[in-house]
Amino acid sequence: MSPTIGPVRIALMSQDEAEAIADWRYEPPYDFYDWPADHRDLEELLDPVRRGDHYFSARDAAGELVGFFGFGHKGDVVGVGVGLRPDLTGRGLGQSFLEAGLAFARERLTPTRFKLSVADFNVRAITVYERAGFVTTRSYMHETNGGLFSFVEMERPA
Repeated sequence: MSPTIGPVRIALMSQDEAEAIADWRYEPPYDFYDWPADHRDLEELLDPVRRGDHYFSARDAAGELVGFFGFGHKGDVVGVGVGLRPDLTGRGLGQSFLEAGLAFARERLTPTRFKLSVADFNVRAITVYERAGFVTTRSYMHETNGGLFSFVEMERPA
């Protein structure tokens, strides 16, 4: 059985939480996911209007900020973005964290499917997503972080 963070409390992201998350720094090669790597992503995170009701913080039982989720609702499909605090990555916590976010989105948005995209080099995340029932539906090139990068899109039933 994978370790867990324990129950997480997911709530609409505050400005203070967005600013804290913007400062998180991942070890290479995962520094690809540092918010300043793409100014458009960073601007969206830090602007309360653009962030809207799509970004959510996740706190553990002790109230510590442990991660975040982004949910985009298009018809009956919910796009999922997920981020775990850098010091918690690579420790087997991703599965339980992802499942908590999916349960939250399922209850709040009532989708029939979940969809997400991930850089194809991120085998660690892809493994977590596959264990959660996601399957690759396509590969594509995406312009971000000042370049063109290979991504995979994955889906699963809600």
